[in-house]
Amino acid sequence: MNKVEEIKTISGVNPLKCMKCGKCSASCPSFNEMDIKPHQFVTYVINDDVEALANSKSAWKCLSCFACIERCPRDVKPGKVIDAARQILIRQRGQEGLSADEIPALLDEETPQQLLMSAFRKYRR
Repeated sequence: MNKVEEIKTISGVNPLKCMKCGKCSASCPSFNEMDIKPHQFVTYVINDDVEALANSKSAWKCLSCFACIERCPRDVKPGKVIDAARQILIRQRGQEGLSADEIPALLDEETPQQLLMSAFRKYRR
């Protein structure tokens, strides 16, 4: 299975539905930090340019807030595509995910709960 098919399988999304309206990018709180914006990220996946995504910082700047998912009129779910690509990159590098038991040692009292759930969702696979 190639990486694009793997991204589709992990995310459960069909990136070909994207009409490149940019609503996902317009709602992204990390927009200014990303070198590849969410709507562009979907295009890179469509064009099978996973190598460019691996070399970008965008996969790691995504907050997994899923504002892009709420705004997408075609139900493309760019945040899930980004998360799937991130998982593939982690696997390529041979890194292991965190287990739930490892997380408490990494926390302090002021860590927002949303961050905890986002981190657990990202790194438990």
